[in-house]
Amino acid sequence: MVIPDWIWITFTFAFGCCVGSFLNVVIYRMPRDKSLVKPGSACPKCGKHIRFYDNIPLVSWLVLGGKCRYCKAPISARYFFVELLTGLMFSGIFYLFFRTPLRAGVPGFLDGGWIIYLVTIIMLAAFIAASAIDLELWVIPLYICWFVTAVGLIGSAVGAYVIEPAVIRYYLLLPSATATTGSLALGAAIGLGVSLLLVKTGLIKRSYEFEESNSEIVKESADEGSIFRGEEASEEADEPKFNHRQEIFREILFLLPIILCSVAAYLILRGKLSACCIMQSCGLGSDIVRSWWIDLMQSSVISGLLGSLWGYFVGCGIVWATRILGTLSFGKEAMGLGDVHLYGAAGAVIGAFFVVVAFFIAPFFGLIWAGIQMFFKKSRQIPYGPFLSMGVLAVIILHDRIVNFVSILFMY
Repeated sequence: MVIPDWIWITFTFAFGCCVGSFLNVVIYRMPRDKSLVKPGSACPKCGKHIRFYDNIPLVSWLVLGGKCRYCKAPISARYFFVELLTGLMFSGIFYLFFRTPLRAGVPGFLDGGWIIYLVTIIMLAAFIAASAIDLELWVIPLYICWFVTAVGLIGSAVGAYVIEPAVIRYYLLLPSATATTGSLALGAAIGLGVSLLLVKTGLIKRSYEFEESNSEIVKESADEGSIFRGEEASEEADEPKFNHRQEIFREILFLLPIILCSVAAYLILRGKLSACCIMQSCGLGSDIVRSWWIDLMQSSVISGLLGSLWGYFVGCGIVWATRILGTLSFGKEAMGLGDVHLYGAAGAVIGAFFVVVAFFIAPFFGLIWAGIQMFFKKSRQIPYGPFLSMGVLAVIILHDRIVNFVSILFMY
């Protein structure tokens, strides 16, 4: 039995609106350290519990005229907009993937394409929440980023069980690593473990670390500036307290083991760096290691997992490099580390190549918004998370066109 398109579109739209209703809970509660589960929804003004018939996505807001049934306090239009946007996103991505020729190679929804659709809408829904929080509070909760990263890693690893691996690689449907990028990703992961251990032991100091007495200031005016806690004080609060160049050097120290281990893994694979003493004593020369690694990378699960991991590190790296260079150049904190984690999450889902392309698309959205802000509010500061998210969305829509353009470019 063939399911009519209008049923698919209606269902995905309605489901997206329901997800958007949950995203509104995330947007309000997560940055305020409140449970997402309990208590139930209530009016923040009068505290009255919101009944289920007043909590129907889109409909209830319109019926109530954007006001609380009891105290008539205004309900932000953001609730309606987030639900509508999420519904349109879910149905739009479904139509893009399964009803247009814009995304070649994606199997039918019930033939395995559901996994591509699922990881994509999870990422985009999470980015809607992160962007709304960033616009309101200048903070990107790291739990959102970590959740999307986990979805990307798992989806890329198990994708080969759902879709033919050759199809995934040919059409770039999910991240997939070569022997080279896989070695870089594994080395970076080892280096990350080393860096976290050095932080744990106190050998590397955390950047933008507040004194205990400032904890409430951090909680109330936080942004994503602390590399390890995802928090920073607002510009007014932290400007007198930190030497930004000194703080950024701490982050460089944190990154050094990641970079060195990644490069070392690559050189070992290429036979340009002798294997460690333990490997040599076991008779494992560089040729044996390289042959073993290439054989291991034939596993679609390993290739997908490391491809997603490499996308994560590239996404983090490109934004972190911008943050470091900007801070060293201007002596003020440039971009937040929430943006770093957000873009790492994007890389884990769409892969290293597309996350780099998206990074260069995002500034166009940022420039438009900056122009509007400067014209109406005389403000030069903008939260960058929403524009990184727009860049990712643009890449998802233009996926095949980007691939074709790059292919033609390198043919000549």
